[in-house]
Parts: sequence; structure tokens; C-alpha cells
Amino acid sequence: MTKIRKIIHIDMDAFFASIEIRDNPALRGKPVIVGGDPEKRGVVSTCSYEARKFGVHSAMPAGQARKLCPQGIFLPVNMEKYANVSAQIQKIFYDYTDLVEPISVDEAFLDVTENKKHCRSATLLAQEIRERIHRETGLTASAGVSFNKFLAKIASDINKPDGITVIPPDKANEFIEKLPIEEFYGVGKVTAGKMKELGINNGLDLKNFDQTELIRHFGKSGIYYYNIARGCDDREVETDVPRKSLGRETTLQIDISDIPEIIKILEELSREVEFLLKEEGLAGRTVTLKLRYENFQTVTRSLTLPCLVSEYEIIRNTVVSLLVKTQAGQRKVRLLGVTVSGFPESGPVQLEFQF
Repeated sequence: MTKIRKIIHIDMDAFFASIEIRDNPALRGKPVIVGGDPEKRGVVSTCSYEARKFGVHSAMPAGQARKLCPQGIFLPVNMEKYANVSAQIQKIFYDYTDLVEPISVDEAFLDVTENKKHCRSATLLAQEIRERIHRETGLTASAGVSFNKFLAKIASDINKPDGITVIPPDKANEFIEKLPIEEFYGVGKVTAGKMKELGINNGLDLKNFDQTELIRHFGKSGIYYYNIARGCDDREVETDVPRKSLGRETTLQIDISDIPEIIKILEELSREVEFLLKEEGLAGRTVTLKLRYENFQTVTRSLTLPCLVSEYEIIRNTVVSLLVKTQAGQRKVRLLGVTVSGFPESGPVQLEFQF
């Protein structure tokens, strides 16, 4: 008999903005927007829930955010500070299990099927972890608890901010069948629209389509949709392995085709990748641009350079040069990513800094 896994997905609430508010209590209750300069075509990294009420969201041009929320308080990204807090939170995770898979600086999966507290309840563990995060960092986190990663991820979004949602095995089918199709993880706006044209409005409608039909309409993604409609996701929580790449990506709230806007987002991602590389003492030879179009098709374009790189300017210039090898500008884009790989097999390198 297969053992039912117990998976927790922890997602910090408005992470960057919440840290800034914690460090400056005068900002509490105000629309805080963290990201690039609105006067220089910057991009929003994240924002407080007060700002979200005005329609502001991540990856939005900062200038547009200012128009929507003129009273917004714009702050620059401080990745060093955020990474330090992230490390503090991850340390808490490892007090409960060694099976931790960080997804980004503000979210992670934990497999607590077997755990260091010898606790049989994943729900109690998730609640304790959330309480510790709040007590030790002053920040709130939302949690999803279920028996696989797909359901845990969706569950963590349901009661945001500062909430917890549990989807046990005997409730999974009912939950999935009632879930609006646009709330399925991995189903974007365009795909949701196409599904609705086919009469797929929720999980039950999706389950009524067989795999062959879904593949015909959505290509290889049809296999994924077929499985998640049935709550099937056998992906393991992947613990740290020797790092082969390091990158950052962002899913856009609104699909875009404006090239200057896309470049600004890639610049923000390149700056974050530069910081993360130097934080870990890494440099690589290959720079990769990742794009996901509005129909969920994902493409990558890479360039291997003659020297090891970790500097923003080189990463930025490389991904922008790779952009012309895609259909960005002609087709709308819903996700952008920047990755550096090709690290020396010996591991971290000694980086030289010029003063």
C-alpha cells in the first residue's frame, strides 16, 4: 500500500513589501510598492495588499502603478535584505524536515510525512511553522497542506494573507471539481479563455475531457491538465543538490507584447540574478532566456560565453540579444525568466570585485 505523503507549501505574504513595512512601522496600512523607479520605466516586484486594492500587481510597469495608485509609496528592491530574511525562514523549515524545496526567496515545499518533531499532523506542523515565522521575523505566511505539491500550492493561495488551507485526500475530488478553471495552478488567462470556449469552467468540466481530447486542444500540456483534474501529481519534494543553474522568473498578471516593457522586466530579473550569484560565490558561462507565450508554449534561448560571468551588464545584454531570437513582440508573453548555468565543476569560484 502506497503511503500518503504530507506536503506543506509555505508562501510568504507580500514578502518584499512586508519586510519594508516591518522595518518602518510608519508604512503600516499604506500602499507600499517595491520595485523600479516609476520615472525610469521600472517594474513592480511586489506590493502591499493596500496597493493591490488599486489594481497594482507584480511585473506591472511602475509608471502604470503610479497612475493607478498616485498615493503609493515606491521603494527600491533590497535583495540583500530579503535574502537574509529568506535564509532565516528556511532555517526554521529545517527544524522540522530535511525535505525542503525552496521555490524562490519567499516560498517552499516541505515534505513532513516523516518529520523531526514526530508529529502525525501536517496541519499542526504548518500552523506551528507559521507561528514561528511570525514570532521570529515579524512577518506572516500562508500555508497549504495536502498530499501532493499541486494541491498544496493551490491551497496556500486560498486564505491569503496569513491563512492556512488543508485539502485531505477524501476532500480532494470535491475541491478540484468546484475549483474555477482560472484558479488552477498552471492555467493562465489565455488557456482559461480557451477552456471556457470548450465549456470547461471548473475542475469537473475538465475531468469530463479525456486525455486524447486535451492533447488535441492543448498539446503536451493536455497530459498535465488531465492529471491535475484528478488530483494526480507524483512529483517529489526535491532537496538541495549540487546547483547546476541559478535564475529568477516571474509570471505576468497581464500578457504583454511591448518590447521595451519586456526588456525592463528582464533588467530587473538580471539584477536579482547578479545578486544571487554573488551571494553564493558563483559564476557561469551560459545565460538563458526563458519565455512563456500566451498559449502556454514555453521556449528557451541560450548563449554560452567564453568567460565566467556574474555581472549584471553582461547578463542583461545577453538576454536582450537573445530576445530577438524569439517571437516576443509578435506574440504576447505571460512569463519571463533569466538563468545563468555552466558553473565550474569544482563549485563556487572566487569572484573578483573592483573598488
